[in-house]
Amino acid sequence: MIECQNLMKIYKIDEEHEVIALQGLDLQVEKGEMMGIIGSSGSGKSTLLNMLGGLDRPSAGKLTVDGKDLLRISDRELVKYKLETVGFVWQNNARNLIPYLSAIENVEMPMLIKGRHKRSRAQELLEMVGMGHRLKSKLGSLSGGELQRVAIAISLANQPSLILADEPTGSVDGETADVILDVFHRLNRELGVTIVIVTHDTQLTNKMDRVVAIRDGKTSSEIVRLSHFLKEEQEADEDQQAETHVELAVLDSARRIQVPEEYLEAIGITNTNKVRMEVENGKIMIKNPSE
Repeated sequence: MIECQNLMKIYKIDEEHEVIALQGLDLQVEKGEMMGIIGSSGSGKSTLLNMLGGLDRPSAGKLTVDGKDLLRISDRELVKYKLETVGFVWQNNARNLIPYLSAIENVEMPMLIKGRHKRSRAQELLEMVGMGHRLKSKLGSLSGGELQRVAIAISLANQPSLILADEPTGSVDGETADVILDVFHRLNRELGVTIVIVTHDTQLTNKMDRVVAIRDGKTSSEIVRLSHFLKEEQEADEDQQAETHVELAVLDSARRIQVPEEYLEAIGITNTNKVRMEVENGKIMIKNPSE
């Protein structure tokens, strides 16, 4: 569904200054997958989401979504892509919702824009996200979790193949966040829609099969459920699989790897950009060059 190769995004501040938000990011997302992207503020995860959604264009590299080249797509094709291929769910509900309309009227709005209005479809989507009992409710009478579920229904209105969610649980409590994630899981399973959730909440690793970590504009590691990583004969029993994940470092297209700062500090590397690497007993060892 998504393929990023050596993806670059450079923002020009003025004639002399520029900011590199993404610097050679590599990422693949399969059709029908539900995955998370985590990273600290400024890591590049929101920049990536904006480019996947067609809200911004890459500076260089390769970015294809559902077979569409978003680096070379025309403006007219980009409008069609944003209307038909991708659906957005924002942390800030104001970006999804029209406050003076009812829940069902909000879900109908993208269909009206596309010219394929079906009230029965809007009702079906609200029922799928657990809001079938609040079809005609005005938004002011809904809780934060209910508003977010209406927003999810809106993102599905035009039957997109990809849903992008930017911090969808960031403004609700833990219990409501679990409800929202359960909604995403159910939609992913029943509709087969690909879902990418961007968040700073590292607890997502316990609730998803694959979570990609971005650091300094590059993919640095993946956290995957063991049952998706180990061979069948090596798998733990089902109870353990539900809780057990493994973190894998990611090699970029040039076979480079990012080493977490805390790992380097643990072996005393703080004031140098050089390390010693050796192969010992089938393992690659990174050592402090002064030892």
